[in-house]
Amino acid sequence: MNHENSFAVSRYENRNGVTSWRVSGWLHGVRIRKNFPTKEEAAAEKATLELKAVQATAGMRSVMTFLNDAQLREAEDAFRRLGGRQSSLLRYLDFALANFREPEKQKPVKDAVGEYFQTKQTAHERTLLSMRQLRSIENELAAFKTRFPKAAVSDFTAATLVSYLERGRPSLKTYNNRRGLLSTFFKFAFQKDWIVSNPVEKTPHHRINHRRGSAVTINAEAAAKLMAFVESYEGGEMVPYFAICLFAGIRPCVRFGEITKLQRDSVKLETGVIHIEPEVSKVRTKRLVTIQPNLANWLKAYP
Repeated sequence: MNHENSFAVSRYENRNGVTSWRVSGWLHGVRIRKNFPTKEEAAAEKATLELKAVQATAGMRSVMTFLNDAQLREAEDAFRRLGGRQSSLLRYLDFALANFREPEKQKPVKDAVGEYFQTKQTAHERTLLSMRQLRSIENELAAFKTRFPKAAVSDFTAATLVSYLERGRPSLKTYNNRRGLLSTFFKFAFQKDWIVSNPVEKTPHHRINHRRGSAVTINAEAAAKLMAFVESYEGGEMVPYFAICLFAGIRPCVRFGEITKLQRDSVKLETGVIHIEPEVSKVRTKRLVTIQPNLANWLKAYP
């Protein structure tokens, strides 16, 4: 130990004949001299002074605190890890409290996707969601599970999701569609208390200038050739399908199109109207389609 910061305990005879034990020495240039009635008390003071000397030399100091020894060591380690960062320890702590989820509340992506998709299947069964939309959700979430097989829902940040959304250099429309599907999934996760905020909200959404032009049509000659072929195919059993799609503008997709859900009693020849109910319509709203004379003739010939 530095000689200037050394201390000694010695026996001291007071003038009144009482024996004391004296602690003497120097603490950073300040002379120390204290008397104690017992040798044990003097030794304790000597140890305290030596500790102060060591702390002062190492840049340490004594403070009053409610923390125990383990908590103090952890706090010191936290400040050392901060290094020269400008933000305070409390700021990092606030971020951790807002985003960190305890292990018992962490939900694996595969389990979260399973629960979410069940709700969408129920919505489809209640005619609240089209089959086309259900398939889109299923395909996107299947890709999401494949990309992050071991992740928890709470692990995701905006930066992670942007990288995922931009996979394969998609068009802006495809990117926005992916973003919309994931946003709905994370909203569900937020309602379930699996996350504390929706990370998709901090990802960019691209503005797209819609340039919807006129639909491509065929002329009367091409329509006549098409219907002539259809009339000769299998006794004309496909005539109603092509006639309604061609002359009434019913969406023709054989997987999810309106024509696959159109009911016989929705085609009312007596009133000259086709009723497209919400559960049939792509946009989930009812509309009426006028049956033109040429379509009426086809449907009468091939009911």
